Amino acid sequence: MVYTVTLNCALDCVVSVKSCRAGEVNRAVSERVFAGGKGINVARVLADFGVDAAALGFTAGFTGAEVERLVRASGVKTDFIRLRDGLTRINIKIRSDDETEINGPGADVPPEAVGELIKKLEKLRENDILVLAGSVPSSVPRTIYGDIAKTVSQNGVKVVADAEGGLLLNVLPHRPFLVKPNGREIGEIFGADIKTRSDAAQYALKMRGMGARNVLVSLGSEGAVLACEDGEIYERGAPKGTVVNSVGAGDSMTAGFIAAYLERGDYAYALERGICAGSACAFSEGLPTRTEIDKIYGEYTSSARL
Repeated sequence: MVYTVTLNCALDCVVSVKSCRAGEVNRAVSERVFAGGKGINVARVLADFGVDAAALGFTAGFTGAEVERLVRASGVKTDFIRLRDGLTRINIKIRSDDETEINGPGADVPPEAVGELIKKLEKLRENDILVLAGSVPSSVPRTIYGDIAKTVSQNGVKVVADAEGGLLLNVLPHRPFLVKPNGREIGEIFGADIKTRSDAAQYALKMRGMGARNVLVSLGSEGAVLACEDGEIYERGAPKGTVVNSVGAGDSMTAGFIAAYLERGDYAYALERGICAGSACAFSEGLPTRTEIDKIYGEYTSSARL
């Protein structure tokens, strides 16, 4: 079973306008509302692969109820903790000549709710995978991902972490199965400018030396690099296509990697499937389906890789 934790989930409202002008009434030509959050995205893509996935985290108010309904409708089990006060945040994403985002603050998470979440996670066991992904509400300790990783790793749970800066660094001492920074994130951690797959490989190895069993660095159109616990380093380019959406591409890569690893236990295969899942998301308006990912993977493996 794969469990995902989204501490700062949202109800995302995406509106498209021909031209967005400040101080004027702007009329949308289309709008979509969906459950947002990195862990939720990972769970949704996994569910489309037929992988049993459950989403955990915190929700509040009528917006939180709608997030849970949308997540369940996508085939993902839910076990969110309902907060008594506040609202799950609403994020507004305006697509026009440029992309503009307005992200809500969300509800405060009291310490007892954090404790309740950790108690739920204490029940996970050796064959389970736990994905810790995304930002953390300001009311939650910045050590939360490290605290969770320490708790579940004692039961042999495979931890996958996709977070920035200190949130990710706090997980490393607990030997996570996989961490997935992008090029910018790993560059900021080490004070480096990551431009090529060779650059990424160098710092992926450094992060492995800090405790991660496997390090997957996503590089957008440059593809990705995987530094494995067995000492191997795999580099792959990305499929060619027109990028229309960057939201969820990294989460789709994480899901594609996990699904492929569960299928074959092969790191090179998991890397390629992960890259194709991320690209499928980038080439479409929303999270990709398995059919879309399979199509891109077929085309990718039949052509010369960069």
